[in-house]
Amino acid sequence: MSVYKSFTTSDVLTTPFKVNKSFTFKGNELIDPNIGIDRLYGTNQQYISGSNETGYIKTQSQALVYQSVKQLYYSNFISGSNGSPVTTASFNTDGTITSTKGAYQPMYENFLQSTYTASRYFPTGSGEHIAVFSIPSNLFGEYIKPGTLSIIESSIGTFTDNGEGELISASLKVGDIIYSQGMVIVTNTTPSSNIATLINSSNITCSFQSTMTIFESQYKCTINPNESTYTQNPSAISGSTNSGIVYDFLTGSYFQPYITTVGLYNNANQLVAVGKLSQPLQSSNVTDTTILVNLDL
Repeated sequence: MSVYKSFTTSDVLTTPFKVNKSFTFKGNELIDPNIGIDRLYGTNQQYISGSNETGYIKTQSQALVYQSVKQLYYSNFISGSNGSPVTTASFNTDGTITSTKGAYQPMYENFLQSTYTASRYFPTGSGEHIAVFSIPSNLFGEYIKPGTLSIIESSIGTFTDNGEGELISASLKVGDIIYSQGMVIVTNTTPSSNIATLINSSNITCSFQSTMTIFESQYKCTINPNESTYTQNPSAISGSTNSGIVYDFLTGSYFQPYITTVGLYNNANQLVAVGKLSQPLQSSNVTDTTILVNLDL
């Protein structure tokens, strides 16, 4: 016969932990619609509907790509040629606002990647360009694992993520990576034609690791000495298998059956999970027997 016992709150422990998966895509795999890594060209120019478009997966305006990236990720860092942070205001106790430039300038989030003082260069000259790699969330999960991104173009070199949201090539910072949004932005290369090469090249490899939170639930199944004293093994039946009469030695108070399977049931007594022990475990008639069942969801 089956034995049902209810869990108490102390019997169930849920623990979150991060898992990572590696991805590597080469050449035309990057622009495969089933993969969805798009490469976009952003240009500081006037927006004209239907002209100067970019994108392999979804067509975008080069001007709008440039302006969107500038607004979302660089709006606080365009007051200086080296990407120095924008001037902010001081709110005084008397209710007045003081700014070094005489006017209040609001701060935008810009999705900073660490607590370090950020420095993001963004080209603002007329006609200047940026390159954007847009990685879909179904690949990177919750965010790209810092320090794992690498872009290799055979004629240019290697672009790597330094773990602090900066894109490095030949020991120089050439752009930024927004881990939580799968955005890789190249803003500064020498020569500038490398921007176009990154967008159009087929000799390119992109690799990174995704991050996802998995919740592991641990269920503590405790069997008291006076519980689970009956066996369901067919060999315990004496005579006909339909008689239901077990051998005499199985009815004694010292009989200790072996446990091989644990089932987890919902409130409607429906079996939802089965745990098989690696080897039979003999129950004890003097102490509690505890079996831990782990479920990763």
